[in-house]
Amino acid sequence: MAAGSVSAAAQRPPALAEPTLPEADLPAAGSREPSTTPSPDAQPAGVGIRLLDAPVDRRDDTRAYKYIVDHVKPGTTIKRRVEVRNSSEIHRKVTLYAAAASVSENGFEFAPDRTENELSSWISVSPTEEALAPDEEVEALATITVPSAAEAGERYAVVWAEVPGTDGSDVRSVGRVGIRVYLSVGPGGEPPSGFDVGPLTGGRDAEGTPFVTAEVRNTGRRALDLAGELRLSDGPGGLAAGPVKVEAGTLPLDGRATVRVLLDRRLPDGPWAATLALASGWTKRTATGAVTFGPVPAGASSEDQSRQLLTGGLVASGLVLTFLVVYVYRRRLRTQEPVPAA
Repeated sequence: MAAGSVSAAAQRPPALAEPTLPEADLPAAGSREPSTTPSPDAQPAGVGIRLLDAPVDRRDDTRAYKYIVDHVKPGTTIKRRVEVRNSSEIHRKVTLYAAAASVSENGFEFAPDRTENELSSWISVSPTEEALAPDEEVEALATITVPSAAEAGERYAVVWAEVPGTDGSDVRSVGRVGIRVYLSVGPGGEPPSGFDVGPLTGGRDAEGTPFVTAEVRNTGRRALDLAGELRLSDGPGGLAAGPVKVEAGTLPLDGRATVRVLLDRRLPDGPWAATLALASGWTKRTATGAVTFGPVPAGASSEDQSRQLLTGGLVASGLVLTFLVVYVYRRRLRTQEPVPAA
């Protein structure tokens, strides 16, 4: 392998001959969680798949350790190794292939079965089929060959690992998991990624559950996978809450989405100082603002209201106890002060 790349051979013997990957590097230690995208209409597959390579120049891009994310010039060929594992208790025949995907206002969408698009036609996977014993794993190689006449733009596909199964009857079912592919093609450097986060707004739903919302707009020229966390501070009595994990899904070019974070319904109304931090790979944005949830709607259950009253009572009791402790401590210090010498 070229200088600047790390070989996986030192960690464990590969199932296939290791390819020459001058543009790829093994994800850093600790980044070994399965990178799986289950088919939304499939039964549990009993198979897992994860990406083993990421581009050297995307070391700080967390998406590149889960998905195949890259920008290349027309006529370029890139290779990525994936690991497929039979996580079931029976022998499985696993089929590997690429199929079409798209990104719309509904997020990242998988095409049915083996539907092909331009990007999936550029992808070959080897081996195409492998029989695996329980807990056995195998390395496969996904090769993306971009034609020299390819037009500029971002394209989407999925590298799938598929296993057949049955639902207990004569009906055949299919389970599959996959790794998303976000490939930008064009001359020069990678198109910029960016997004804006609108003002933070608080409220309660019909059940009395508090939430914080913000509108996010994709201002860049690549699709985004937004995730992050929400923190609340400076609440009533100095209370703080969070971090609460946020998953905002995939945002297309020029797309907009409303991020809605549900919180514990026992939280007091506020006001709170809210901080929403979102990121898509190395593109990050943070929004702050004061939010108030408002009173519990009249239709909410009395049990929920009593919980809120209990929380408020506990907060008030805690404040009284804190003030009492501080008062006693200061009074004791004054009684212990030394008398000045004459």
